[in-house]
Amino acid sequence: MAQSIAGAASSGKNKETGAVADMTDAVGSSTGLGVVVDMDMKHCFENLIVIDAGANLTNKKYSRDLESVIQRAKDAGVQKIMVPGTSVKSSKEALRLSRIYPDIIYSTAGIHPHDSKSIIEEPNTWFEFEHIAASLECVAIGPCGLDYQRDFSEPETQKLIFEKQIRLACNLNKSLLIHERSAQQDVLDILDKFENLPPIIIRGFMGTTEDAVKYLNRRFYISLTGYLCKDKSDSGVRKLLENGTLPIDRLLVETDSPFMYPNTRASKLPQHVKTGITERSLLYLHRYCTFQRNEPCSLPAIVEMIAAFMNKTPDEVALATAFNALKLFGLS
Repeated sequence: MAQSIAGAASSGKNKETGAVADMTDAVGSSTGLGVVVDMDMKHCFENLIVIDAGANLTNKKYSRDLESVIQRAKDAGVQKIMVPGTSVKSSKEALRLSRIYPDIIYSTAGIHPHDSKSIIEEPNTWFEFEHIAASLECVAIGPCGLDYQRDFSEPETQKLIFEKQIRLACNLNKSLLIHERSAQQDVLDILDKFENLPPIIIRGFMGTTEDAVKYLNRRFYISLTGYLCKDKSDSGVRKLLENGTLPIDRLLVETDSPFMYPNTRASKLPQHVKTGITERSLLYLHRYCTFQRNEPCSLPAIVEMIAAFMNKTPDEVALATAFNALKLFGLS
């Protein structure tokens, strides 16, 4: 098993570097703040400093122990968590959580493609959504976009609501989180209608290398999840990392909790990737996360796997993705 990588980040000249240094100080002092640490984990307390670009903590699976879930994430080195709203209701709940847990939880406001029809059926809810999106704690618009793999909302309805959210992101100058499944060309065609787009993040990317190149050529960012454990194709996410197609300055990481459990025991996962995961990360992953309920504390394991595929150190990936998140979401 690889040795634990300390996540110490030195302070730099710009805002993002200073913010990451502050996060490092916070982790370094956490054991002196009355935090209860599992005895089995004290022997390997060094941790990466990471930011979860998407964890669905409004999901009912966390209704009984959310505070413990957040504390575990902090203990594991997850310093900030973006909680996405996928409907008016969940966007409101995500905003509420960001106010209960300031400086670690930040919300986004989105109407997921599957939920697009709800705005058509109840048009007055759009005004409430705009109010939520304009809140200071809301750091991005989305996830929004197009999903043609399922028919919860008609394609034309999805397009209409997608365009409304793009316009809102432009007006608010907030980053845009895009969910896309089997609809890349239509997503690009719609985005081409707009000038002066804000930064764009392709959330939970599961496409091919060719798909990724089309996004990267437009200077979009790509966010990866534990899906890389499932990907067995010759031209998918793993290839994207191994051949250097995805530059580290365009990369974000997310758990997509409670979904996308990173199955580190997958038979097709290369041995050098498995051995690149530290004992500490595996302790959090196997003790607290399951296929039925993933948690943000699994993020260090995902970062270490990505690092192994990219032939980089976990520190490099953790620091770069933290910088990217700080910049895109306007965090400090």
